Amino acid sequence: MRIETENLDNYRKSCREFLKREIVPDHQAWEENGLMERSFWEKLGKSGLLGISVSPEFGGQGKHDYRFAVILTEELIKAGVTVPGIVAHNDVVASYIFALGTGEQKKRWLPELCLGKRVAAIAMTEPGGGSNTADIKTVAERQGDYYVVNGSKAYITNGFNADLIVVAVKTDEGQQGQGISLLVIERDMPGFSRGEPLKKIGWNGSDTAELVFHDCKVPVTNLLGRENLGNYYFMSAMPRERLSISTVAVASAENILQHTLEYVKERKAFNQSIGSFQYNRFILAQLDTEVKIARIYLDNAIALFNQGLFSLVDAARIKLWTTELQMKVADRCLQLHGGMGYMRDSIAGKNWLNSRAQTIYGGTSEVLQEIISKSMGL
Repeated sequence: MRIETENLDNYRKSCREFLKREIVPDHQAWEENGLMERSFWEKLGKSGLLGISVSPEFGGQGKHDYRFAVILTEELIKAGVTVPGIVAHNDVVASYIFALGTGEQKKRWLPELCLGKRVAAIAMTEPGGGSNTADIKTVAERQGDYYVVNGSKAYITNGFNADLIVVAVKTDEGQQGQGISLLVIERDMPGFSRGEPLKKIGWNGSDTAELVFHDCKVPVTNLLGRENLGNYYFMSAMPRERLSISTVAVASAENILQHTLEYVKERKAFNQSIGSFQYNRFILAQLDTEVKIARIYLDNAIALFNQGLFSLVDAARIKLWTTELQMKVADRCLQLHGGMGYMRDSIAGKNWLNSRAQTIYGGTSEVLQEIISKSMGL
């Protein structure tokens, strides 16, 4: 146990030092440009921060304990670095390929993803639909050794930068929710284009774009897993994705609460610190209690995930709870900062803007409550 703790502590230290040295100085420029520099990904790869759970055989770090991924996320939050693009690349796409890819596909794609030489994205959401895969309209028709893909995807994280995109396509009408397959579409494939980076209200350092496929020819060898089982794969991978989002939520809530505590002790109003007013003290006491509960909840979920016991319903519950709490903490803390908190470049303001997306992607709070209520027999 002592060796295990030392390994985790050393990894946290290396993450913190790397981010402070290599990333933080450039991050403001990325937020202004709405795009992470390509060199950033290669720096991450060289530092061993990509492909955390991927086997060393394919260029990864072979760290299957999910706490290593958690540590990277926590340190990104503390450093004020945009998180979604890294989570999509690391926790989602690399995991999909490592779990579902053939030996040839893993050798072809994973080493460059782990080195940051190629950037990854996952594309499920479409302009006219959201969380329901049964509504997917992007179609892939098998023609000999190729699939011909037609359709579009919207709000795709890393969409502008991505070289490798796991795309959900309809390959069979079948029953509702079935007939979905996963194709890996690569940069410069004929018939694939993308729009300019979209202008979001938060997470501005992470590029987001629309993807368009017009008679896009994709080799059959780029089919990930088996045809028509895409929906099953999504359900299998969803717990990890939602646990990643929950990690961002708890780390963000802890970070802004700590920053706010420091602020209210220094900021004066009516000849006393604003933190000393009873109403403010009680608000902070409530937030502190709820955030600590969320941390215990998250740590338990991580332990279950490491044991293979973390279910789809477990993931729905923790994402619902932690992301809604993150929004609550962000809002209360901005209020305690007063006018300064409403400034776009303030820590409180940025945190508030970034928090808003958390209850939307990875399954909206409304969809999560549907999943939870159905598990209760309702």
